[in-house]
Amino acid sequence: MKSRNSPSPSKKSTTHGSGSQLGAAQPSLAEKAHRALEELIVTLELPPGSVWNEQSLADRVGVGRTPTREAIKRLEVEHLIDIVPRHGVRILEIELYRQLQVTEARIPLELLISRWAAARASNPEREQLLALAAPFESRERTLDRIAYLRHAFAASSFIASCSRNPFIAQALAPLHTLSRRFFYMYHSAEALDEFSDLHARRIRAVASGDSAQAQRATDELMKSFERFTRTVIERSFRSD
Repeated sequence: MKSRNSPSPSKKSTTHGSGSQLGAAQPSLAEKAHRALEELIVTLELPPGSVWNEQSLADRVGVGRTPTREAIKRLEVEHLIDIVPRHGVRILEIELYRQLQVTEARIPLELLISRWAAARASNPEREQLLALAAPFESRERTLDRIAYLRHAFAASSFIASCSRNPFIAQALAPLHTLSRRFFYMYHSAEALDEFSDLHARRIRAVASGDSAQAQRATDELMKSFERFTRTVIERSFRSD
């Protein structure tokens, strides 16, 4: 249910990566470079442990060195790269124990975001949420792992913007990126189906305006992701 004390709808936030938002400002070159490099890292096109120079990354994403440099600095803060003086940019490896810390940090923030978005979203935003749920629900679902990650990114970013709390949205953005890269590396077809369904339930719960229902659906999603993470770690230990 909508809270009587919830803030009145404002213009859409330009929350990191919320490409699904309607009427959002056009991204800067630095933002475009960041999004492009982030996806290349998430999809392992820039492999963990590889080293790149600034110019090669600028050429890869098709922008100049200055916006690329800005994007690189941001990616370092987000724990995706390490700037090595006189050597270049190193893509950080995926450390399994750190992924548990990422998931641990995400859980309470995701619950807050979902509860507030359910209470504060405007009617047009609720309609857009339903549209964002559709790709996850299609019985002829053709999501590959990149399409899944893009849809999950768009939905999570939009829910964050609907919460009307940019501080938590900004805190969640790098955690989402680390989680997407982890999922891309270790997912299975069964996990893709499971998490598509869980995302759809969460999105619809937020769109319904029922904060308690939104929180329950988000809790189910996050508990499943925590189990997925622990399973990957256990398999890694057994294989060592």
